[in-house]
Amino acid sequence: MKHSMAVLLSLWLVTACTTTDEIIIDRKGVDEARYAQDLAECRTYSQEVKSGEKAAKGAASGAVVGGLIGAIAGNSSDAARGAGVGAVSGGARGISQGERDEVDVVKQCLRGRGYLVLN
Repeated sequence: MKHSMAVLLSLWLVTACTTTDEIIIDRKGVDEARYAQDLAECRTYSQEVKSGEKAAKGAASGAVVGGLIGAIAGNSSDAARGAGVGAVSGGARGISQGERDEVDVVKQCLRGRGYLVLN
């Protein structure tokens, strides 16, 4: 059971990741050296999102909800199983939200510096 949850989490994380490498700007008239510097600075700001904390909070809340659902549906082993599934899905959701927030920070930062962000 633990192995299959870890595999599912890994697969979900690989397919759900969004990165700042996927940001597309209109490069017409853009000084590439300046853009590289601005992008690096904006990525530094995005680290303030604290994706790890969002993952931990998601895992904790998912474990509580999953445990409650398992307890309602069955016995203590169902509650433990529900808590495990809830922790995995909640943690994955927290990671995904943190990554989206990081990308949003970088996009906003680039827009603030005058770049036309296309996606």
